[in-house]
Amino acid sequence: MQLLERFLQYVSYWTTSDDSADADGTFPIPSTHRQFALADRLAEELRDLGLRQVVVTDHCYVYGCLPATDGYEEKTPFGLIAHMDTSPDCSGEHVAPQIIANYDGGDVLLKGSGAYLKTSDFPELKTQKGRTLITTDGTTLLGADDKAGISEIMTALEEICTFKQPHGDIWVCFTPDEETGHGADLFDLNYFKAEFAYTVDGDYEGEIAYENFNAASAHFSVKGVNVHPGEAKNIMVNAASIACELQSMLPAEQTPAHTEGREGFFHLTDLSGCVASASLSYLVRDHDKKSFESRLNLLRTLEVELNQKYGPGTVTLAITNSYSNMSEIMEQHPHVLDIARQAIFKTGIEPVSRPVRGGTDGARLSFMGLPCPNLGTGGYGFHGPYEHITLEGMQTVVRVIRNIVDIVAGS
Repeated sequence: MQLLERFLQYVSYWTTSDDSADADGTFPIPSTHRQFALADRLAEELRDLGLRQVVVTDHCYVYGCLPATDGYEEKTPFGLIAHMDTSPDCSGEHVAPQIIANYDGGDVLLKGSGAYLKTSDFPELKTQKGRTLITTDGTTLLGADDKAGISEIMTALEEICTFKQPHGDIWVCFTPDEETGHGADLFDLNYFKAEFAYTVDGDYEGEIAYENFNAASAHFSVKGVNVHPGEAKNIMVNAASIACELQSMLPAEQTPAHTEGREGFFHLTDLSGCVASASLSYLVRDHDKKSFESRLNLLRTLEVELNQKYGPGTVTLAITNSYSNMSEIMEQHPHVLDIARQAIFKTGIEPVSRPVRGGTDGARLSFMGLPCPNLGTGGYGFHGPYEHITLEGMQTVVRVIRNIVDIVAGS
């Protein structure tokens, strides 16, 4: 199957995950049953390619192994990982891609919404001139995050088999719920017998990323006292007003809209409330571990201060750690990074390592004992209607994967 055809088929599957917990506070995996439709499709394709030990687990993890070619059984087994779900930040249903051959490097009309994909917002577009550009129609996300990664892995496997490229064991896993931060929760390292792996889930096709945010989510619950406003003096406690006060106590310049590179932030994702009750949800991020802990301590301090001001139990804070910066693990396995850099360089492009302003399954897996940096997919503008990718960028990533296979096999 051609790479473009494969990608377009995968993005037609509605696999949006759900980042809300069950009533008991747990996160089901998968968070949406619809992810099984793509999982079953991928498992069937893996079997058709000749992979063994192919399974779709009860929790929607797809595993498989392409067994080593004769004479290469002792080569180091490694893995390739991508996620099937798409972000709950934007609709992933009824995706209608626009395919623009020989893209002219200018702004692109997204015909479904009338909005424009602008080079002023996404400067890398100018470097894609002459390529086959794939965009959304402006009404949904595209799903390149991470169905591009899946497409690239599947195409590389198909080419490896077709051209009889020598290799050791190559393990594959497609995970659910990466976008909710739970994609690695039930990853079975006893089944996935790789010594190291690569997630294929980044942007620039020459990217090898191994430094990501330390991440946590924080949720404030505010309890108010609601009485008739005519009799409210010294009685009413307005939870919605306290929620606004709490938000104003955080540094206004430390948000995603005002930070870049390794700069951390507090990201208010949800705010709701009335006089009787209110809630605020935040994403807390920082590359530096000490700064990250300072951010969490600031939130704890706000909880104490507001309870001192309005009474005990008025404000309750719950913090959930999501993932840590994998750089401290990857520094112990430089050969895994060197392999990827060599593979990227062999395609004729420059390897780039940048701090990731986010996280991947690989961050969690690295701390679980599987060194797992992240490769680019060639896509940009993830999680929204401005998501885009080029066919040529995806083709480059396929070559990167096959080069990794060559290097690991020593051929």
